Amino acid sequence: MRGIHIVGTGRALPEKILTNEDMSRLVDTSDEWIVTRTGIRQRHICEEETCASLAAAAAKKALQEAAAKEQVRPEEIAAVVVATATSDYDFPSTACLVQKELGLSSETMAFDLAAACSGFLYGLEVCRGLLTDSRKKYVLLIGSEQLSKITDYTDRQTCILFGDGAGAVVLRPDDSLYVHRAWSSGSSESLYCEGVGTDGAKLKMDGSEVFRFAVRAFTQGMEDVLMEAGVRLEEVDHVICHQANRRIIEHVMKKYPGQEDKFYINIERYGNTSAASIPIALDEMREKGMLKEGMRVLAVGFGAGFTWSGALFTI
Repeated sequence: MRGIHIVGTGRALPEKILTNEDMSRLVDTSDEWIVTRTGIRQRHICEEETCASLAAAAAKKALQEAAAKEQVRPEEIAAVVVATATSDYDFPSTACLVQKELGLSSETMAFDLAAACSGFLYGLEVCRGLLTDSRKKYVLLIGSEQLSKITDYTDRQTCILFGDGAGAVVLRPDDSLYVHRAWSSGSSESLYCEGVGTDGAKLKMDGSEVFRFAVRAFTQGMEDVLMEAGVRLEEVDHVICHQANRRIIEHVMKKYPGQEDKFYINIERYGNTSAASIPIALDEMREKGMLKEGMRVLAVGFGAGFTWSGALFTI
């Protein structure tokens, strides 16, 4: 299978930070309670920002890096794909709003993708398919969420978890190692938010069931992708799990003794940003100099639906 190469990355976070101490003034909780159960210490929350403005800001940074590395021009972008569960409008899509903000031509395809927290990894495969047949060389993939607008800040089980943010990557095709798997189970009972026509719709979650499913999903995503690629985890440089809960990630890490240092975790700073969590992590890692040419990255995620996915790609 022909692979993809990440040419540029970017991220954008709202200015406002909501700490665990702030949360304790909203609901019956404490910093110790939240950190012990989730690993989260703070999250960014939109005030003036929107899902589209965050997406556009992250995209601009990714495009700037791509232009510096490969002289990528706006007219070379085949498509803008935004993975989100919290778009500003039912229609038009967030991708169309981003397209306008970036000044991309009308020949640029623009659409949103809805797979909740799995959205970025679902989008990775969609973009690979677009690049296979496109006359243009690059695609812009963005994960952007404004989860604060569907968070119930009277429910201490869920409100402590979620934050707002966006991450973006510019992709082009290449012949490097790439394996992708994705699944869905057709379930809406454990994690959902009522949609169009529903006043005051808020996210609902059965935390225990989601935790159990997440551990299984991460493990299956990793094992199936590695098996298909014919690669052992020891041959992978970094593992990026969707940042849902530190305890979930640590539970998975225990299954791979000696490989724990490969798992990148940043949930303490951002909380669960849904489809944005993996691209935010990629941009952070690139900024820190952790991603070198030729490195192998294994990314896994899960979300409402249930949806889950895994991808192995080369930097």
